[in-house]
Amino acid sequence: MKSQNSLEKRSLRGKTVVVTGGSSGVGRAAVEAFAFEGCNIVIAARGQEALDETLEICKELGVNAIAVPTDVSKAEEVDHLVKAAVKEFGRIDIWVNNAGVMASGKFEEIPMEVHEQVIKTNLFGYMHGAYSVLPLFKEQNEGILINNVSIGGFMPAPYSAVYSSTKFGIRGMMECLHGEISDYPDIHIANLYPQIQRSTGNSHSAKFSGLDFKIPPFASDPRDTADKIVQLAKEPQKDLFPDVRSRVLVNLYEMFPKIIINTASAGMRVMMKLKNGEPTSGNVLEPSSEPHKIYGDTILPVPGKKTKIALVAGLGLGLAFMLLKSKSSQKEIYLDD
Repeated sequence: MKSQNSLEKRSLRGKTVVVTGGSSGVGRAAVEAFAFEGCNIVIAARGQEALDETLEICKELGVNAIAVPTDVSKAEEVDHLVKAAVKEFGRIDIWVNNAGVMASGKFEEIPMEVHEQVIKTNLFGYMHGAYSVLPLFKEQNEGILINNVSIGGFMPAPYSAVYSSTKFGIRGMMECLHGEISDYPDIHIANLYPQIQRSTGNSHSAKFSGLDFKIPPFASDPRDTADKIVQLAKEPQKDLFPDVRSRVLVNLYEMFPKIIINTASAGMRVMMKLKNGEPTSGNVLEPSSEPHKIYGDTILPVPGKKTKIALVAGLGLGLAFMLLKSKSSQKEIYLDD
């Protein structure tokens, strides 16, 4: 049986949580999840309308919450976000770096302005969050910084070179910061590495080179990912893969990096030829348009969890067979020589 102190430590009731990118997708799901825990919530995003909608959800769930319009790519706005949270609730217990944008297409066909803003929002945004909140955590002698990084921190997303660079960069930055807080036992940095989400993030993303695609059916449920963010707030750990698919995909990439990226890139090239969509900068340069919700539209009906696991396992076996076949062919050539 767990001790009373252990149960109190796991409770988040009354804790103050800041969620960036909190007005849609995983961010809105995280706001909802922390509201169910009875937290004080500070919602940050660029669009006022989406912020107001998310704030209304918190009010309906009976929790104290404020919405602070914030562009995380601007250091002064993130600093203002910290001050607004402290002014309203006296402190910050948990900070969730979640705001992010994505641009897909041929590297040279994506406007440089879009490339640069992806870096500013994703990499600088997480840096601004850490830079502004860690001094406060040190004053309080406690606090938890949670980074929603994605498996993009371990493996590249095809035809999303700059997006991938930001995710690798976030992971590297947080690796170093772990060392800097190692003498503060009650300050934690926790990184989450989910796979592609069944959220509005895909529909809001920038697409060039003819790309016009919806979410694949094997994508993860944003509410499941939000539950893992809450889990990290209760039991912080350095790195967490929220589901078996995320871990399997990274393991497969580590075993067959060339096969994975080449196959995925070939698939994207086919999509670019078939779809021929209109170029769009999505939510990279301006706030997300409607819909402001958690879930996005998938290409096909969403399969059950067992089916998803079977699909991933089948992919793994297929790739393993391809590798063995490749090695066997090379051996035959060597013997023939």
